[in-house]
Amino acid sequence: MKVAFTTSDGTHIDTHFGLAKEIDVYEVSQDGFNFVETLTFEGDLEEATHEDKITPKMEAVLDCKILYVKAIGTPVGNKLMKQGVTLVRAQEYDTVPDILHMLVNSLNGSVPPMLRKALLEENNSFAYSQNEE
Repeated sequence: MKVAFTTSDGTHIDTHFGLAKEIDVYEVSQDGFNFVETLTFEGDLEEATHEDKITPKMEAVLDCKILYVKAIGTPVGNKLMKQGVTLVRAQEYDTVPDILHMLVNSLNGSVPPMLRKALLEENNSFAYSQNEE
């Protein structure tokens, strides 16, 4: 499955989706993760009209199962969720490598509740215990 991160440095999830000039995309599986590409968005994103800056980004991440952001506007977030993208607002201390390792571990073990739907749809053979306490 593909996972995207709004990042300014490749490590920290520190950018609002609408202002992100770069979005890093990784392929994540039970065997590990691989960097796929950096999606780059040019121009003055603070001055661009909403549609000019948001539409290309939305289209670029539609093949991603999960999108990690610092923040995202509610209307844009709702549109992405309707298209099947799971949104996660990262915490200040979250880093891209830590999240990638967590996702691989989750695919091989117990899944965090907020990612259960995204991960289970991607890997139908993956099972988790519903009786966790």
